[in-house]
Amino acid sequence: MYQEKFKAFENIETLAGKAWEHAVVLDHFSNMNIKDCSIECFHYQQMVELFIKHLSETQSKYGSYSKSHKLNKLLEELIFLTDFKTNKSNYQMALQIITVCAEQYRYNFLIDCQGYREAVKVCDLLLDELIKYQNNGS
Repeated sequence: MYQEKFKAFENIETLAGKAWEHAVVLDHFSNMNIKDCSIECFHYQQMVELFIKHLSETQSKYGSYSKSHKLNKLLEELIFLTDFKTNKSNYQMALQIITVCAEQYRYNFLIDCQGYREAVKVCDLLLDELIKYQNNGS
């Protein structure tokens, strides 16, 4: 599913290409029986982070992005730096959950997989908006 969303960036040596790599991993995990979803969350967070940074780099007049890993902050920067517009309040809680889950993966804490999966449903809508923006902005 995610690999198809990022198909245009397959093996491209950019941040979007790195997002595609994480998409491939996520699709692979969907076919496995892994009880702890924290590694999935880490790759999801990375996929979203890298794609937002790609958009900030390619669509803003500054051609740069923050070093932050916080998805809320990255979305706010994207909105500020580019002409991408969305109602960020629709995504703030879900982006925060994904960010926290990814941080917990780094420290080997178990995460709430149901909460993570609910946040993914919301963030997938944002991903669709971002991909649409990418396709219209190119």
